Amino acid sequence: MSIVVTGATGALGRLVIDVLLTTVPADQLVAVVRNKEKAADLAARGVELRIADYSEPATLAGVFRGGDRVLLISGSEVGHRIPQHKAVIEAAKAAGVAQLAYTGVLGGPEADFQLAAEHKVTEQAILDSGLPHTFLRNGWYTENYTAHLAPVLEHGAVVASAGEGRVASAARADYATAAAAVLTGDGHLGKAYELSGDIAWSFAEYAAELSRQTGRTIAYSDVPAGTHLEILTGAGLPRPLAEIFVDVDAAVGRGLLAGTTGDLARLTGRPTTPLADSVAAALATA
Repeated sequence: MSIVVTGATGALGRLVIDVLLTTVPADQLVAVVRNKEKAADLAARGVELRIADYSEPATLAGVFRGGDRVLLISGSEVGHRIPQHKAVIEAAKAAGVAQLAYTGVLGGPEADFQLAAEHKVTEQAILDSGLPHTFLRNGWYTENYTAHLAPVLEHGAVVASAGEGRVASAARADYATAAAAVLTGDGHLGKAYELSGDIAWSFAEYAAELSRQTGRTIAYSDVPAGTHLEILTGAGLPRPLAEIFVDVDAAVGRGLLAGTTGDLARLTGRPTTPLADSVAAALATA
């Protein structure tokens, strides 16, 4: 039996591997990747590499083994993820894996924003497969915001269309630690975890934290959805992707990403990373 992480060269996948290596022998870990060269560092640490592509179902044949515990990290190609995820599910079922953990979205079936649609279909496909499963319904990564500080610092403004909505985000490393706990622990089969940060923050509070740490005045500019869309497309973002981001802000405004269930802290055994810490880490490398 191995612990298998798909999408292992992505930002989340690498962190999950890092956490697993602190408690699991490298020869019991498998990284499923598209590009062997990009995973050379993982191989050098003793992790087995298996080459496969979500978009090419034939490459998934034989990737999993009976009894494996598998983490299916959702694909990054919005609009293409349903067939990709179903290909992984079918390969996992054919192999007879012992657990399929899936990184979905906070709220699961109740999430009504565009970005959640593919996750909901994937969860249902997993249920229909009959596989032993665990749903990791990840809330927002704080890095979704802190990784894009350049325009914020340049213009002195956090621009969003979320009104007074709040976001219970956590650091990507927090979610990685939770995934590792589910893959190595017992009692998680059939469970759905709503994962989010301990404290929900508003964009005004985010701007205030940036102001405090930079010593500059950073304001929160709450704009109408249409204006927000124009700003994003004007900055070069493809319109379909910009529409998704604006739709997410609408969901934030409705309170759909503000839930603080405590599941993430319970799985990791520690408080989630505070917003201030994530801001400080981002500014240190900005």
